Amino acid sequence: MSETRSKSSLGAWGQRLLAAIFLGGQVLVHLLKGKIYRRNTIEQMASVGPDSLFIALLTSVFVGAVFTIQVAREFINFGAGNVVGGVLALALTRELAPVLTAVVLAGRVGSAFAAEIGTMRVTEQIDALLMLKTDPIDYLVIPRVLACCLMLPILTLLSLVTGMFGGLIIATNVYSLADTAFIDSARNFLGVWDILSAMIKAFCFGILIAVIGCSWGLTTTGGAKGVGQSTTTAVVTALLIIFISNFFLSWLMFQGTGSALQQGL
Repeated sequence: MSETRSKSSLGAWGQRLLAAIFLGGQVLVHLLKGKIYRRNTIEQMASVGPDSLFIALLTSVFVGAVFTIQVAREFINFGAGNVVGGVLALALTRELAPVLTAVVLAGRVGSAFAAEIGTMRVTEQIDALLMLKTDPIDYLVIPRVLACCLMLPILTLLSLVTGMFGGLIIATNVYSLADTAFIDSARNFLGVWDILSAMIKAFCFGILIAVIGCSWGLTTTGGAKGVGQSTTTAVVTALLIIFISNFFLSWLMFQGTGSALQQGL
């Protein structure tokens, strides 16, 4: 009985994932038509950006601090304390800042998208929009997709700066590393492509978070219980897709051997 139920839930999850992929294609087509509700988009940008800023920056500060603790204590033993800033900068730029910021937004914004649109679905507000000849994709989905795509790269860049600040505090106050050496190391290690790769990842993650959250909301059934299930499943699915897509993006962007360490030394 439990095995049958698990297969059924897995099949339902697969169907909703296919619906999310189809919704992503619809979003692209509608965007090409150029119909954008600017007021809704600005409201969603405020919800995704400024309202998520504090938690994203707080997360990045402690991530940068913890990473510096783990790296500095080992590198100093090998006499390589002067590269701690560069290693932290590479880790934050290429992986930690875009991924962790996306995780924060998936939990906060993706769940909100699924809950809001799911509630509208079960209370027949989506049907009311259709009766008023208003396309739910134009009115609900596209503003959320645009908001995530525009604000997540900005949040990622701010998280990078904040994470470096957290690492700098630990490096100078706990391990007595010179702040100038820390900053110079970060500047020598980082390249333009590293910053661009972080923005590209953030942009892609923004699309995934918005589309998955909206799709799970639009396919919600079963009243209040269904809204709760959709919210939980949307967050879990978004996190899973973020980690999987991050692997492929990293593989495409950083194949072969790197030269950042040689340039920084």
